[in-house]
Amino acid sequence: MSCHEVFVSPLIQFEDFGNRNAFRLLKKYRSLTCSFNDDIQGTAAVALGGLYAALRITKQKLEGQKILFLGAGEAGTGIGELVVSALTDLGLSEIEARKRCWFVDSKGLIVKEREDLSEHKLPFAQNHPRVPDFLSSVKALKPTAIIGASGQSGAFTPEVLQAMAQINTMPIIFALSNPTSMSECTAEEAYTHTRGRCIFAGGSPFPPFDFNGRVHVPGQGNNVYIFPGIGLGTVACGIKHIIDEMFLVAAKTLSALVTEADLAKGSVYPPLTRIREVSLNIAQAISEIAYARGLALTPEPSDIKTFLKARMYDPRYEIYV
Repeated sequence: MSCHEVFVSPLIQFEDFGNRNAFRLLKKYRSLTCSFNDDIQGTAAVALGGLYAALRITKQKLEGQKILFLGAGEAGTGIGELVVSALTDLGLSEIEARKRCWFVDSKGLIVKEREDLSEHKLPFAQNHPRVPDFLSSVKALKPTAIIGASGQSGAFTPEVLQAMAQINTMPIIFALSNPTSMSECTAEEAYTHTRGRCIFAGGSPFPPFDFNGRVHVPGQGNNVYIFPGIGLGTVACGIKHIIDEMFLVAAKTLSALVTEADLAKGSVYPPLTRIREVSLNIAQAISEIAYARGLALTPEPSDIKTFLKARMYDPRYEIYV
């Protein structure tokens, strides 16, 4: 806790810790100091925001989805936990909510009979026979969405993508591992092997792709949509603790900023040119929660958005010569 000896009320953002330490450190310090883990919680919010936007295209509800994750590390299980929170917020029991989230790791489908599961995987172990790999899991479970957080390049094979297209009219395909060299599939592969019917987002940027005369503009599920707004609201309002509810409202806020024009192009995120607007709106949303929950040290301003906007860093450089 040396930070508290130097700074009055520090905000600590954990990032790039291995699984062994990431969950342990977040669990230990989240109630002791103002902190969050961007790999776990930031990734979760941006992925859930993308899912909300994708469901605006499919005209479906979150509670009607079955999501299959490839990768059960920080990012994957972080997304799963926030999806569970979103579902329980809709009125589902935690047991029912977890039945909507399935995981595949390097040893196959995560099921209760396996004895090799680490602590963060156990809540997602399902009552189901063992399934050895991802393609077999897709065929057995028939998910509406697949989310890649595995760091395995090409893991969403043509067979996986084709199977998703056979199961769903508009399959949701999120290949969130980055950089591009580690992406589970490219945008071109996703659109090609689903005959242009999928809703795709990548963790890395992909160029627009023309399939049979329709140009698809893939969204990029980048944490930059989330953590600047979390940081702005926290620092400006003196938020004492960052709670899970803030990441849920951040995801909803992000989704609401996706326009109908964005959706018409197949993009489930706003363009990055709007990042300051996104950050300001997320900062406002989490600040309102902080004041409602008694978690803010700064007196509540009459106009939170104006208050926050005045405290945004503006990287303009004066020309002196």
